[in-house]
Amino acid sequence: MATHTVSPSLLTDRYELTMLTSFVTDGSVHHPAVFEAFARRLPEGRRYGVLAGLGRLLPMIEAFRFDADEVDWLLAEGVVNEATADYLRDFRFTGDVDAYPEGELYFPGSPVLTVRGTLGECVMLETLILSVLNHDSAIASAAARMTLAARGRPLVEMGSRRTHEQAAVAVARAAYVAGFASSSNLASGLVHGVPTVGTAAHAFTLAHTSEAEAFRSQVEAQGVGTTLLVDTYDTAQGIRTAVEVAGPGLGAIRIDSGDLADESAAARALLDELGATSTRIIVTSDLDEYVIAALADAPIDGYGVGTRVATGSGHPTAQMVYKLVAVADSVDGPLRPVAKKSHDKVSVGGRKRAFREHDADGLVVREWFTTDDDATVSGTPMQVAVVRAGEVVHSPTLDQVRDHCAAALATLPQSAQAITGGAAHLKVEPVPATEGAAR
Repeated sequence: MATHTVSPSLLTDRYELTMLTSFVTDGSVHHPAVFEAFARRLPEGRRYGVLAGLGRLLPMIEAFRFDADEVDWLLAEGVVNEATADYLRDFRFTGDVDAYPEGELYFPGSPVLTVRGTLGECVMLETLILSVLNHDSAIASAAARMTLAARGRPLVEMGSRRTHEQAAVAVARAAYVAGFASSSNLASGLVHGVPTVGTAAHAFTLAHTSEAEAFRSQVEAQGVGTTLLVDTYDTAQGIRTAVEVAGPGLGAIRIDSGDLADESAAARALLDELGATSTRIIVTSDLDEYVIAALADAPIDGYGVGTRVATGSGHPTAQMVYKLVAVADSVDGPLRPVAKKSHDKVSVGGRKRAFREHDADGLVVREWFTTDDDATVSGTPMQVAVVRAGEVVHSPTLDQVRDHCAAALATLPQSAQAITGGAAHLKVEPVPATEGAAR
């Protein structure tokens, strides 16, 4: 079967293009419009979310095109009509996008991304925007909880074998944004600059005639600073063998099974007894924020997290939606606010400007928005310009995004950093311009 490299434009749901066809047919395709991405609520028990994926999304918006073969296929499949096919052949996004900086906190109602352009070009971005932001923000939100639970101990993202091969690259990036120190995924290093680490698996030990031979081979190849996996057979004996082969300067051991609190305590005592007092202890095996928090008092120097950060078992959806909030009735007409009124899915019409307030200690205490473009409002503006006239104008480095996330997490009070279930720390509300200006 012939293969085709899919462009960002086809990473979408069919109904986006059937809607587009109707807009082309009725003439409203060029009417000005505003769409917003936001979460109506956080997953149950979560107190905050972390926005991630913006650095992946923006280049895809800039590159959103349909090549000739794709247009021909859409036409042949009856997805679009001839007039819409003509529209798509020359299509590029020419609008503006404003967003919360990547790594920023969000709460129910936070307008994390605003798209302004024509009705046709804005509607086509819906699936792509939600696909990227929902996936990466869910990963980052879970990873941030683990980062806080680790209390400064480094975490390695190692979930590549638990998810789709391309999703694994995005997982590594989002986890790094939220505070993970590194990833086992090599593509994330090449594509995004995420630091990568890795030594050996149990298969490496089993492939040798003895544990000592395996450790000797690894040390010869990687140096004594390597991490030796010591629980293939018997953990205590594995530690003795590791120190015998590498010496007391061994970099680290890894434990991947058993009661990690008990195993790490016994390992620390044995390492110290053998003179390997600087050898670090790394633990893996189905870790999440709850397990990491429970291990806070154990003599553990770092964690490797796989399944629970890379898959749905470790985090619920970010629950973001993308809604039309304003539209004009003609090409040069004024925007009018629009909003859903359906039960449990109410939205607020009008383009929003969001602001955040912090207390004297720098902790976030309030977030609100106004739909009055002319209002003078106090507080810290939350959105920044990221796309103008279809071109990306906001490109921080990944480490800058990571630093921003760390600073944002530091604005949460201790009660909001807790991993126990609770209500969202803030609920973003509309306020009259006069109230906002008075604060």
